[in-house]
Amino acid sequence: MEFLRFLEGLRTPFLDVFFQFITMFGEETVFILIGILFFWCIDKKHGYYLLSVGFFGIVLNQFLKICFRIPRPWVLDKEFTIVESARAQATGYSFPSGHTQTSVGAFGGIARFTKKTWVRIVCIIICLLVPISRMYLGVHTPKDVGVSLVIALILIFTLYPLMQKALASRKGMRIFFGSIATISTAFLIFVLYYPFLDIDISNYEHAVENTYKILGCSLGMWFAYEIDDHFIHFETKAIWWAQILKVILGAIPLLAVKILLKEPLYALFDGNFVADGIRYFLVVAIAGGIWPLTFKWFSKLGTAKQ
Repeated sequence: MEFLRFLEGLRTPFLDVFFQFITMFGEETVFILIGILFFWCIDKKHGYYLLSVGFFGIVLNQFLKICFRIPRPWVLDKEFTIVESARAQATGYSFPSGHTQTSVGAFGGIARFTKKTWVRIVCIIICLLVPISRMYLGVHTPKDVGVSLVIALILIFTLYPLMQKALASRKGMRIFFGSIATISTAFLIFVLYYPFLDIDISNYEHAVENTYKILGCSLGMWFAYEIDDHFIHFETKAIWWAQILKVILGAIPLLAVKILLKEPLYALFDGNFVADGIRYFLVVAIAGGIWPLTFKWFSKLGTAKQ
């Protein structure tokens, strides 16, 4: 807490805004956007790699959160203040940091495989600034961000060669997705049925919600892979303006499912978090298995233009 109090004394309105902007690079929306850009416009194999780093990182992060159940800094120290604009995204337990896990996993993964020096430098800077932002804003301790950073780095360098082997064959990818589905299911069973003691209900419900989302995403990825492998075989190449059009138009059904279906699904399932699992399954399934059906048309736009 001493280091957080030191950062608390350095706060200014400008730095508050700056680090609130930086911390956004660790949010779920940014990770989804990165995944979409790679799957739709750059290289779907690298997209699978980034998603694998993200998946295992999220599972480990949520597992540690629910096991250690460490409160946020301002809960541990009633006199400590945070930057209020960061409170809305600081949900669940404190240890380890989800924003750090997400940002380092995504941008560190890109730095791992990119051949462009300037891209690697930018990614590394983001990997360093996001953890700092979480501490500056007062929502995580050095231990929270440090453990997440180490986990993300281990996953980045461990999963890269494993994903290269998996991507080389249909059997390898099915083993990969089968493993993901099994881990997701096992984690859901653990969270639902383990007899936790002295657990905060709000944080526990947040963990259950995230676990259903993880399972939905993992099954959605598997569905999307099978659809692509059997029927689509989509390519990501297209002229630049067609790529922009592809992303803008493709984002519409994804946002519709993610945002507009939330309340109807909650009503249908009487508020059960299984609704989030279905919603996230649909988002990933559409992104990877339905919208790519249009990619040949976007490629033709580019050919016709050239």
